[in-house]
Amino acid sequence: MTMELSAGAAKRRGAGGWRWSGRIFLALLLGFTVMPMIWMFITSLKTGFAAMQYPPQWWPASPTLENYWRLVDPSGTVGRDFIQYFWNSMWVSTLTTILAVIVAVPAAYAFSRFRFPGRNFLFFAVLLRNMFPAVVFLVPLFILMKALGLVNTHGSLILTYLTFGLPLAIWLLKGFYDNIPVQLEQAARIDGATRFQAFFLIVMPLSTPGIIATSIYSFIGAWNEYIYAYTFLTRHDQMTLPVGIQRFFSENATDWPGLMAATFMMSIPVVVLFLVLQRYFVRALTEGAVKH
Repeated sequence: MTMELSAGAAKRRGAGGWRWSGRIFLALLLGFTVMPMIWMFITSLKTGFAAMQYPPQWWPASPTLENYWRLVDPSGTVGRDFIQYFWNSMWVSTLTTILAVIVAVPAAYAFSRFRFPGRNFLFFAVLLRNMFPAVVFLVPLFILMKALGLVNTHGSLILTYLTFGLPLAIWLLKGFYDNIPVQLEQAARIDGATRFQAFFLIVMPLSTPGIIATSIYSFIGAWNEYIYAYTFLTRHDQMTLPVGIQRFFSENATDWPGLMAATFMMSIPVVVLFLVLQRYFVRALTEGAVKH
């Protein structure tokens, strides 16, 4: 009995040690992730002179919100441009996300539920686009958009973002639909529902976490994209935020506090979106990873 108690105590101590090691690792990982954001925010509160001091000031002696005020003041040139860039990014990212979900939902459902010739080949062919870096398709897509007359329009970005957002959306949603029991649809069909009604009334509500997670991925991908936006857009009023904040760089100097303030504000919509929808996102990852 004594030996069994000792073995149990040793096992609990070992489990407790691993638990604390995991907590320490997560704390270090959290610090590694959050520290750049904290430093970016602190720099945005400095003046241009304070941001260039060496050794650096970890906290400004005279913090100021002037850099943020310049960005949201519509009476100034910087403010007008930043607000325009912000709404351009919001418009492009939102429309890309909506179109990606509208197309990905029926496509993923078809791949999950129907059996047809070439099904596996088509599914992996959809993912083929994401096996190559974005720059490989830059010239062909630019030629295509020029032929369609879409250069210097947001339509070129939306169509381009769909080419790499849709494969990921279809892949994520298919895995989620695979884990929704088909017996639920069969029961609805027995009760007189059509396939569309069974899908709309049974499958869609159950797949809401997966659709939300897919929407987050699509929105973040479109919101942060730089290469295509930099190539397809040259008109000042059409630029998105990743391209527009280049105005804080100049040939002779860089407005680091202004750049950090613009970057921090650019991060806010994504952070808020993720925090609000976090529970759906985590649920989609866990349910999509377990085979029922």
